[in-house]
Amino acid sequence: MKTIVKLSVAAVLCTASVALAQDPSALRQAQDSGQAYPTRSIRVIVPLTPGSGADIAGRIVAKHLGDAFKQPVLVENRPGAGGIIGTQAMLNADADGYMLMVQSASHAANPAIYKSLPYDPLKDIVDVAILGMTPYVMITAKGGAYPTLKSLVDAAKAQPGAIPFASAGVGSSTHLAAEYVAQVAGVKMLHIPYKGSPEAIQDTIAGRTSFYMAPLDTAIGHLKEGKITAFGVSTAKRAEIVPDIPTLGEQGLSNYNLALWFGMWARAGTPAAVVQKLNAQVNAIVQGKEVREQFGRIGITPAPMSTDEFAKFVREQMGTYRKIATEAGIQPQ
Repeated sequence: MKTIVKLSVAAVLCTASVALAQDPSALRQAQDSGQAYPTRSIRVIVPLTPGSGADIAGRIVAKHLGDAFKQPVLVENRPGAGGIIGTQAMLNADADGYMLMVQSASHAANPAIYKSLPYDPLKDIVDVAILGMTPYVMITAKGGAYPTLKSLVDAAKAQPGAIPFASAGVGSSTHLAAEYVAQVAGVKMLHIPYKGSPEAIQDTIAGRTSFYMAPLDTAIGHLKEGKITAFGVSTAKRAEIVPDIPTLGEQGLSNYNLALWFGMWARAGTPAAVVQKLNAQVNAIVQGKEVREQFGRIGITPAPMSTDEFAKFVREQMGTYRKIATEAGIQPQ
């Protein structure tokens, strides 16, 4: 254990040493609150399906985090309920930095959809770092019923509440991104939630849903293979990796501007020094040449922030999604 203050009373030091020796968890916490962290493997929960946007970004960062820390960083998918099941799994672990979560903007969207969560997203969870940002891309079946965004909007106006759209689950960011489309277009549509992005994309390709607001990093392969048609990207500017795809604003959805992002969280009570160490390491990783190139190939842009900046950003995003849900008339479940 690292001595911070030298005390003149030897008995106090002796008593503290005995207490730590008798309580291994206390000793481990004391060691891990400083420079020693990590001394063993780290688990990262991704509360979404394999192949989801957060899963792709999380595995890239986890690999480099393991290299930097010289400890295994193991990624585990725990999908379900828009990310709630995996979030709860992270919260069931000790607050010691050895169980982390990588999630998408769904973390900020959940409170707008669910009337009651089994945890307090502001008090029970600490914001560690942002991994990066990417546009959603509004995709539809190639050669399907809706060759243009206008044709889809016209059909939805003619059949209010009848035309289905896909999401990666109730309360997910893809759910609210799609509701935002309907809101801006002035239409009502039928929400069909899927287990995750891969399943939503496959059914959209098959024409069983009219569109899906896909994370660009999950859809980029299908776009390059020509399997899907893209109506537009969700951000105010076109994405560098797919410059030929217009923005939704250019396609008639005026002022539509919403980015998807991925972050890392830990259980509240995790030692501040551990949180800061993770934040600094993730920021260094996403700004490194190798990860910037990996992210660039799938349309993710690094957006490093301090822990305070990320916490403020998350709260702002919660407000954004709450506003979308309210204006779309979504009743909390």
